Amino acid sequence: METHEPKIVTLGLVQMRCTPEPSENMRKAIEGVRAAAERGAQIVCLQELFRSQYFCQTEDHRCFELAEPVPGPSTEELGRLAAELGVVIIASLFERRAQGLYHNTAAIIDADGRYLGKYRKMHIPDDPQYYEKFYFTPGDLGFRSWDTQFARIGVLVCWDQWYPEAARLTAMSGAQILFYPTAIGWLPGEKAEHGAQQQGAWETIQRSHAIANGVYVCSVNRVGYEGEGESGLEFWGGSFVSDPGGRLVVKAGTEEEILIARCDLSKVDASRTHWPFLRDRRIDAYGDLTKRYLD
Repeated sequence: METHEPKIVTLGLVQMRCTPEPSENMRKAIEGVRAAAERGAQIVCLQELFRSQYFCQTEDHRCFELAEPVPGPSTEELGRLAAELGVVIIASLFERRAQGLYHNTAAIIDADGRYLGKYRKMHIPDDPQYYEKFYFTPGDLGFRSWDTQFARIGVLVCWDQWYPEAARLTAMSGAQILFYPTAIGWLPGEKAEHGAQQQGAWETIQRSHAIANGVYVCSVNRVGYEGEGESGLEFWGGSFVSDPGGRLVVKAGTEEEILIARCDLSKVDASRTHWPFLRDRRIDAYGDLTKRYLD
């Protein structure tokens, strides 16, 4: 009988509440990375746009002042931290590419402090209080993965969570773990009627990516209420890690939390061996996926 030798990698998820002050959020994020590393984390993921509150609730040109180059000041600071602690860090940042050109970008920093590269968010939402099309140009770097010291990882961002094509293509580039830095919450007027269904759908779609691709999925959300009165967003937390069978390894609550997950990468091979979805894909029949709709 075939056996799969365990290969354990420990993930750290920093679920935190953000303040209006970027320097304070960076301090909290660094403290979170340190706390995760102290508990054995080797790869630590921060939530989407962790340096600020979620500014996309409104269309305000002043918010472009929050952007920075990537690589830039934040990747340099986090690179020093990664080298000191010997951990991989995934950092979601507001990238200023050029004057008038901005991206929602995740930077990948290896455990020796080296900047490995970045992923630019491909799917950009435009919904009530998620006015991201005002701020972000769609990504143009494609779906990628990176060899870090501990695992080959792929990174997607928030709204990408709803697209099986994004998860599939990232897995096809060799990723063993998909990371999703996230900022998602409830509109106060919708929570009572739709809140449980919305959060359940968000978790279910990502766990399905784990099953369909035979990978671990790690989703890191923020917590806290941001905004004024009934016009804000209540971020629901619920950060989690799913194994390749879709089972929850760990799940956070609704408050600030450092979540630790021990993941056996041999389960990736085992899952793909026994459920060979990649083998049985009919790539000759999928050409119409490049069309918007089959009229």
